[in-house]
Amino acid sequence: MLELNKDNFEAEVLQADGYVFVDFWSQGCEPCKALMPDVHKLAEKYEGKMKFTSLDTTTARRLAIKQRVLGLPTLAVYKGGEKIDEVTKEDATVENVEALIKKYI
Repeated sequence: MLELNKDNFEAEVLQADGYVFVDFWSQGCEPCKALMPDVHKLAEKYEGKMKFTSLDTTTARRLAIKQRVLGLPTLAVYKGGEKIDEVTKEDATVENVEALIKKYI
């Protein structure tokens, strides 16, 4: 998974070709950290079908707000510079995240 920050988010996500998966998480989010190993496994499983990235919102709070990330964990799919779908908070289960990925590959 490609680590995003406020400097490379636009180039790696908003200007990317195809679908981009973004895992918005933070150091203080226990559900985010619990979900992370499974998200990384899904990224390996579907590698090459979609670009997988993650953004620690602790270091990019303004960017997260601008992307309308209102709760964590938020796992989103972008295409053409727009967020087209997401699962967030209690809906962010491994099953729902995999269903989200499968919808766009």
